[in-house]
Amino acid sequence: MGSVAHERAKVANAIRYDHPPDAVAAARSRLAEAKLERHIREVVDAAPPLTDEQRTRLSLLLAPGGGNAAT
Repeated sequence: MGSVAHERAKVANAIRYDHPPDAVAAARSRLAEAKLERHIREVVDAAPPLTDEQRTRLSLLLAPGGGNAAT
């Protein structure tokens, strides 16, 4: 996964050079993933250390269904 700026450039190039719609959609998906990863890293870096229980509960949010089955 590249940086947000790198993935944004890939989207721009895909659009500029008239790549197929599925290639543009894939580039946009990778950009969204890079943005999410950056945001998660910023939040985790700013948060106090987590307990094992907190880490487990929060990791369920990334599971299919967003952890709804665990509540």
